[in-house]
Amino acid sequence: MDSADGLRSIEEIRQVKYRHLRCIDQKLWDEIGDTLTADAVLDYGTVAYGRPLEVRGRSGIAEFFRVKLGPDIVTAHTAGQPEIAIDPDGGTASGVWSSQDTVIATEHGIRINGAAFCFDRYRRERDGRWRIARTCSLRTHETMISLADLPSFRLT
Repeated sequence: MDSADGLRSIEEIRQVKYRHLRCIDQKLWDEIGDTLTADAVLDYGTVAYGRPLEVRGRSGIAEFFRVKLGPDIVTAHTAGQPEIAIDPDGGTASGVWSSQDTVIATEHGIRINGAAFCFDRYRRERDGRWRIARTCSLRTHETMISLADLPSFRLT
């Protein structure tokens, strides 16, 4: 793979990661599958939802998000500072991302802010597009606050 192809692949991988997070935040469950390989794995390496969590398969991951991040959950994700390496075969890659998120669970009256490092694997599929094959999120910290403690809080 020449340097131009490598740089093009890195940019395509950035775009698929950003699109994946946008689909989560905009609740585009029918579109999020296109960012994932059919056999993708979502691995929350730290405790999430009260226990470590692993979800397998494109449809399983989309359904997990659909159920867990329903209409009463507002999310905002950012990811940056990627360290992306294309494997010598040119068809797989790895990436490490610094990420931050805000989750507002209106039904439970809480706001969660957190940071993590995401350790991803990517695969170029037959159609030539890069997709996420595995994403593992390891939390560095998480804070929670009751919305009742914020009397001026308004969600618009």
